[in-house]
Amino acid sequence: MSSSKTTQQCAVVDELYAEAVHWDVNTGEETIHAKRISGVWRNVKWWSYIVWLPFFLGPYLRLGDRQAVLFDIPSRKFHIFNITVLPQDFWMLSLVLLFLAILLALVTATVGRVWCGYLCFQTIWTDIYTWIEEKLEGSPQKRRKLEQAPWGVGKIGIKVAKHFLWLLIAAITGISFVAWFVDAYELWGDIFTLQLSETAMITIALFVAGTYVLAGFLREQVCFWLCPYARIQGVMVDSSTIIPTYDFHRGEPRGRMKKGEAGGDRSLGDCVSCNQCIAVCPTGVDIREGQQEGCIMCALCIDACDAVMDKVKLPRGLIRYESLDELNGKQNPPVHRRPRVWVYSAIALAALSGIIFGLNSLDAVELKVLHSRQPLFVIKSDGSIRNRYTLKVLNKTTSDLKVKVTASGQDGLQLSGTQKQISAAAGSVSARTVFVSVPRQNLTGESGPILFHIEGTDGADIVYSYTRESVFIGPKR
Repeated sequence: MSSSKTTQQCAVVDELYAEAVHWDVNTGEETIHAKRISGVWRNVKWWSYIVWLPFFLGPYLRLGDRQAVLFDIPSRKFHIFNITVLPQDFWMLSLVLLFLAILLALVTATVGRVWCGYLCFQTIWTDIYTWIEEKLEGSPQKRRKLEQAPWGVGKIGIKVAKHFLWLLIAAITGISFVAWFVDAYELWGDIFTLQLSETAMITIALFVAGTYVLAGFLREQVCFWLCPYARIQGVMVDSSTIIPTYDFHRGEPRGRMKKGEAGGDRSLGDCVSCNQCIAVCPTGVDIREGQQEGCIMCALCIDACDAVMDKVKLPRGLIRYESLDELNGKQNPPVHRRPRVWVYSAIALAALSGIIFGLNSLDAVELKVLHSRQPLFVIKSDGSIRNRYTLKVLNKTTSDLKVKVTASGQDGLQLSGTQKQISAAAGSVSARTVFVSVPRQNLTGESGPILFHIEGTDGADIVYSYTRESVFIGPKR
């Protein structure tokens, strides 16, 4: 390699080192201005942000005359397309939360903190905020100079534009959240006509403040001190988890490239101490010091290191996705041979099965039968036995129904109190008291089964039906 070529490589390293020498692990004393570079994992991060598009666009999907997905808390009804979930079915919510928690554990145990690095709303919003900051204020060095510069017209104009865009994003975030709980189009109408309810106004204000402060100012400090998942996920990573890792075997002893030293002729390790892995890290950690709590495993350090390796003519992969076992020459055990992966998978599958069962077993109309306890039965003048029941019809549909009630299960029974159909209002419970009489000689015991059957009609057609078993009680024989 020519002397001029080697000198050029050294100049590149010196420039990178001077750019990143300012960096150290930050505990909040100063703002971290992470350097942005292009690369494979930077592109992966950008594309992963698509998962949050439904958060902003979902409330505007319509199904007939209503919002397709609407969590109507005042009416205690969750509309998810054609499914209406009422408080009686909220047990499925616990299974959903369990499934998501176990899924997070499963992913973390296999490929590390993917949630933190690519999908977490704090990570994404902070990345977007800092992208706006870079577009307006420039590179990290320019941003630091601007922070130290005296206030003037230029600085004020840049800061006002930046914070305006930050607040705009925070406001859209807050409005998008509230739009899942009230009709989205009505919400925008209330905003423009200044008729927003107090609850919606407070909720939006809290989201604006939270997004603006957490993503704009606290940034990585949220990951360090406020987020419980950082610690939870940290203990889920073991030596067989595939994560961004520094190859200390190849990189040590590290040292800056000297003049006249070719990339393949170094007496030191391949790490040229350019500190670019720290410069691009959004939390400011040094991956060369081993895995740390602050590392969100976004893999941006891989892009930075590969770019430097290309410039100094050394092989890529000094920092790469690999497990600690593989780094030490051991064979990584297959995923199916890791006990906790099996345990996590089994729990997640059980929770998912419960959710699917619950959704498939949701009845549009349900019937609850309450037998009167005072008295348990009455002996009529003709000798027949009469029981009193309270029928509660739950209509989970979005339209009112006319419900017809019939009964069976005892010979010669007579049902009274159902001459008029029950008017079951949409999304509510309608109650009706009915009486069942059975000739005493037809009773075969002190008690016997009785079936109440309801049919919900929408006009002339039967659209829903449901059967509930109860008990008919008589005197001792």
